[in-house]
Amino acid sequence: MTHAVAPPTASRSTLVITAHAGDFVWRGGGAIALAASRGEKITVACLTFGERGESAKAWREGRKLEEIKAIRQGGAERAAATLGAEVRFFDAGDYPLLATAELTDRFVAVHRETQPDVVLTHPTEDPYNGDHPASNRMALEARILAQAVGYPGGGDIIGAPPVFCFEPHQPEMSGFRPEVLLDITEVWETKRAAMECLGARQHLWDYYTDLAVRRGVQLRRNAGPNLGLAHRTMAEAYMRPFPQIAKELA
Repeated sequence: MTHAVAPPTASRSTLVITAHAGDFVWRGGGAIALAASRGEKITVACLTFGERGESAKAWREGRKLEEIKAIRQGGAERAAATLGAEVRFFDAGDYPLLATAELTDRFVAVHRETQPDVVLTHPTEDPYNGDHPASNRMALEARILAQAVGYPGGGDIIGAPPVFCFEPHQPEMSGFRPEVLLDITEVWETKRAAMECLGARQHLWDYYTDLAVRRGVQLRRNAGPNLGLAHRTMAEAYMRPFPQIAKELA
């Protein structure tokens, strides 16, 4: 199921930065689908295909590296199309994911090109997968460098877009606090359809469905009893590494 994309009403842009070619679906697929339903532009930057660390089934089947990359790329492209996003692959190599000067330049360039109003990425901690905090460090560094007038490269400098860190697979072990609960009920079926594009990770379909239900319960509990929320509310959780800017408390 592909969620209908509304005609653009504003030039808002969301940049999603993930370590592997599937992370954006499990963790931020609802936010992406919501933005797409409002006619916004979403660019997903996948640093790696997850070819070494997240493709155990393919390796056991005797597949070769380039074949595994192609499988991962195909699934991510189908999922991104379902959500309404453009996906780009940096092919930086996973397990481990290492920063390089060239990768930094490419990352700064994509920030300046897309001029994001919002950035989604991994949180700073994940003791089970070093590629996730590595991509967080690269994302935050590129966001800062892309603001610097003197940093070489083309494109206009960016502002300071707010950053939202999506929920890791094991939040309790990763210092994650659900500071923002996003209601994704209206696009849940779209997110689920995108998850089902990733057949190599089928064991995660029900896990992230159950997680959306739990976060939905917490959203209802924190929203108050009289807001007319759907009985079965689905939600995603996010952290914010930088202060929220506001003119009033709300």
